[in-house]
Amino acid sequence: MGHGRRKLLHIAITDHLTADWAARQIVEAFPWDEAPDHLIQDNDAIYGVAFKKQLSAMGIRDGPTALRSPWQNGFVERLIGSIRRARSRRRTNHICLDHVIIFNAAHLRRGLKAYAKYYNEARPHLSLGTDAPITRNIMSFGVIKSAPHLGGLHHE
Repeated sequence: MGHGRRKLLHIAITDHLTADWAARQIVEAFPWDEAPDHLIQDNDAIYGVAFKKQLSAMGIRDGPTALRSPWQNGFVERLIGSIRRARSRRRTNHICLDHVIIFNAAHLRRGLKAYAKYYNEARPHLSLGTDAPITRNIMSFGVIKSAPHLGGLHHE
C-alpha cells in the first residue's frame, strides 16, 4: 500500500509463504526504477535474509515495526480489515471475503483483484476528502446510476 493516497499497489497469494517468495513480490510490486525509499513491514519471520537482501539491492530502506505493535502500520492493518469485512454505511455489513466461499487459489486471486479495483477506483476514503486513491472526476450534474462492485456487495 502506498501511504500517500492509500493506493493498494500489489496483491499476491501463496500456499507456502517464504522469504524468497516475499522477496519476489517486492520485484513484482515495484519496477526497479519506481521502488519506494523505504518499506514498513511487521516482524514476521518471512522477512528474512532473502527479503532483506532484495530490499537492499533495490535501494529500499527496511522499516520493521516494533513487536506486537500493529498500530505502527495502521493504514495497512485497516486495509486488511476492510478486505475481510468491508463495511457499508447502511445498517448491515457487507463483507468481502467473510461472505464468499473461496473455492481455490484462482478464485481468491480474482476476488482480491476485484476488491483492489474497487478500493482504488471507487471506495471513498475520508482522509482523501471522500475521493478514491485513484482520483475520480466529480460530477455536478447528470443521471445517477448505481454500479455494482464485488458481485453486488458494494455499489458506487
